[in-house]
Amino acid sequence: MTQRFLDPVILASVSKLDLIAKTVVDGFVAGLHRSPDFGFSQEFAEYRAYTPGDDLRHVDWSVYARSERLYLKRFRGETNSQLTVLLDASNSMSFGSGKVSKIDYARFTAASLFYLANAQRDAAGLIVFDDEIRNYVQPSTRQGQFHRLLHGVEHAEPRQRSDYAKPFALLLEFLRRRGMIVVFSDFYEKPETIVRAVEPLRYRGNDVILFHVLDPRELDPKIQDPVILVDLETNDSLEVSPAYAAREYRAKISAHIDAMRDKAKGSGMDYFLMDTSKPLDGALREYLSIRQGRL
Repeated sequence: MTQRFLDPVILASVSKLDLIAKTVVDGFVAGLHRSPDFGFSQEFAEYRAYTPGDDLRHVDWSVYARSERLYLKRFRGETNSQLTVLLDASNSMSFGSGKVSKIDYARFTAASLFYLANAQRDAAGLIVFDDEIRNYVQPSTRQGQFHRLLHGVEHAEPRQRSDYAKPFALLLEFLRRRGMIVVFSDFYEKPETIVRAVEPLRYRGNDVILFHVLDPRELDPKIQDPVILVDLETNDSLEVSPAYAAREYRAKISAHIDAMRDKAKGSGMDYFLMDTSKPLDGALREYLSIRQGRL
């Protein structure tokens, strides 16, 4: 039942992004709550188990990171972290072989992270980019910030090509404190070019997660007859045969994913492949475990 609330196809039928975010996080938390208990010990004397309806601001995510169990700590203080989401809104992100496009999946996940940040009273900000900076919401905890962020995510419409240098240069210029940088993109660029653009932020002490958003048909194309494929960003076309899709293409996309993962980890960044047909809980687990592991 819980997985229904994390299913991207079901989420696509919900009209409001704030309701999608709440649905995802509540479903995620409910799933964790149903995990088998491991028993209390003296270490958890000041904790009680989470029950549906409890204020997420009192969840001790550091305990979750160690145990994958949800507990509320009495009189917990604020974590005072900062989250900045970079959302790729280039044309290739508009692709979707089913009801959910890559940009939709990224929207759902980004909104859910903002919901969690708001619940924890963490500062959060947003950059929407393609070959230009389309929107910048400076990280803040001021009143109304959550809705400003959702408005920015909801109105991120794919266009143009990706230029990874510009958004990260902007962050280097305006980011005043260290925090967590989360990037949602399909990363159709040379891995070394992407990592080179992001590395300066990592060197300044920020934690960086690269969420690699791909459609299942990009990972495993189903082609029965020769087709003409058109690049959504360049309009270049290529005739593709079933044999090429089954062998050469799959080898190339696997090599690209492996190179992205290796280059990212080699520079101290975290990498997570997101299949848009899968529930959103994997991305939330990744984000929370990294966030709490480094506070």
